[in-house]
Amino acid sequence: MKIAVARGDGIGPEIMEAVLKIFQANKLALEYEFVEMGKWVFDKGFSDGMTPESKITIETLGILFKGPMETPKGKGVKSVNVTARKTWNTYANKRVFQTLHGVDTVFSRAGIPIDLTVIRENIEDTYGGIEHMLTHDVSLSRRFITRPGSLQLIKYAFEMAKKKGTWRITCGHKANIMKITDGLFLDCFYEVAKEYPELHADDVIVDDLCMKLVTKPNEFDVIVLTNLQGDIVSDLCAGLVGGLGFAPSANIGDHICIFEAVHGTAPDIAGKNIANPTALLLSGVAMLRHLGFMENAAIIENALLYTLESGVHTGDFGDKSIPASNTTEFAEAIISNFGKTPSRGAKPILPNMPATPTLFKLAKNPMMISKETEEEKIVGVDMFIESEEQPESIAKKCQRHAGVKFKLVSISNRGTQVWPTGSVYTNLVNQYNVRFESLDEDPLNQQDIIGLYVSLSGNFKICSSELLNMWGGKRAYSLAQGQ
Repeated sequence: MKIAVARGDGIGPEIMEAVLKIFQANKLALEYEFVEMGKWVFDKGFSDGMTPESKITIETLGILFKGPMETPKGKGVKSVNVTARKTWNTYANKRVFQTLHGVDTVFSRAGIPIDLTVIRENIEDTYGGIEHMLTHDVSLSRRFITRPGSLQLIKYAFEMAKKKGTWRITCGHKANIMKITDGLFLDCFYEVAKEYPELHADDVIVDDLCMKLVTKPNEFDVIVLTNLQGDIVSDLCAGLVGGLGFAPSANIGDHICIFEAVHGTAPDIAGKNIANPTALLLSGVAMLRHLGFMENAAIIENALLYTLESGVHTGDFGDKSIPASNTTEFAEAIISNFGKTPSRGAKPILPNMPATPTLFKLAKNPMMISKETEEEKIVGVDMFIESEEQPESIAKKCQRHAGVKFKLVSISNRGTQVWPTGSVYTNLVNQYNVRFESLDEDPLNQQDIIGLYVSLSGNFKICSSELLNMWGGKRAYSLAQGQ
């Protein structure tokens, strides 16, 4: 079986060399095709951080094992890590956090075992990176949460939890504030949960979840979150088990999967042969299990756990009374411990079941869409305008443009209503949302909205606009604070 390998930047090449040395010593039936990705590829003029040849190789082989990569700062380019995940629709980011004996933490000293799996949505949310300056003072980031994308992730999470024998699967969210976006994600979670009655499914508001994770992490098992919240919570969980040096990551898609360490490139120690390869090795072990190399994965992981338990460590962790090993020595210690079993947390040796690689060649982009079961109706529009005037003055001008189809119902500033009611103590910026709704609830069409847009633009710069939709009589837009 052949996989694509990207060495990475900073400490990437040296920890990748250590991991591949461990794989080679375990006589894995794998071939590696090295691909060009990372900062040095950006520097050669490739704006997405990878060469066209590398992209073809990865899409042909379907598996990418990659070291940490740096995105050049201040050059207007996107992160190559995020670009890779999104381009190939690796929609589920799976990160496993377990107590590692020999890695000292508050919880290991207290005898509290940790075994957490965070499943993070990987494509949508603010990671869409769709941002605009609406005025010289006001920026906007669009946060997309979609039903098909949420269902795709959550179905994967429940299926994985079922195979793992999970006792609890929890949705972390902020639906108490973001009722439309996080609300949709939470609805999808419980929709899928109905198909898995044997699993205990519940939800926790994400700030409460963070507090509970740092006080009683053993009360959780599998946690499902949206992209940004999942990124933050997974780093929090890494801190519970010793840091990012022990945080593996798998990015799962239907056609292409990416396995990588969570941590960065650590340029301050690059080239010194002192970096900790554990996170990348654990990511590689997850890749081996994904490919069916169950026996190899268990032997390597047991050797790692035995090595850690024995007190062997790199300079970033471990008993300081024991001299630290460098990267090469740490890898050699793991190799020497093949066949040995740790006293705690040993992985069962299962037979290898390597799958025959299935090469996909898609003719067109897959379209994900759910069936629209209720009638859609346009009932109004939010016009985001630039102005330094007071709300009452803005309202008078807007009412002149309402015509015979619209009524002005509210004006808000930074999400807080300032007209028809509000407070003089609400600080304002130079961007308002003026909300028009249909007069007498008559149906509207896009031509009506465009007509209002043209009329209103005579008085204001319109920065952005959003239709107010309803499905089946249910409002599909949020109200302002105080509305």
